Amino acid sequence: MKKTAGAFIRFVVCGGGIGLASSGALLLAAGRMNFAVANAIVTVLSTLAATELHHRITFRGAAGGGWAGWRVHSKSALTLLAAYAFTTAAVLGLDQAHPHPGALLTQAVYLAASGLAGIARFVALRLLVFTPRTAEPEQPRLSRDGVTVAA
Repeated sequence: MKKTAGAFIRFVVCGGGIGLASSGALLLAAGRMNFAVANAIVTVLSTLAATELHHRITFRGAAGGGWAGWRVHSKSALTLLAAYAFTTAAVLGLDQAHPHPGALLTQAVYLAASGLAGIARFVALRLLVFTPRTAEPEQPRLSRDGVTVAA
């Protein structure tokens, strides 16, 4: 449990740090290019950076050493896509349930959905993406000395 709590704290710090950095980068980039293009670029780069940090720091290379690899990046991107869909559905659902919600209510719903999505994403990353690699069980080897001939 202590190991999971430590990983969760590292997850929040790494993900939050990347979130703050990408927010600043988006603010800078959006003034120089179309917002949708800037958001797409920042999202891709921040997702790659966050996955690497989670691989190296949050889960401490559980899926192998070095670069996280395409398998890890692909699975991580799927969890991010699911979180995006969940938070978007929450805000759109608010619009349906409460026409013209104020900025404070919209932000509260978005942050609550983001928190739930973040917890779910942590669990998915921990259980499905950054699973510790287990060594293959060693098969017994037959040698000339180990073989007895029945006669």
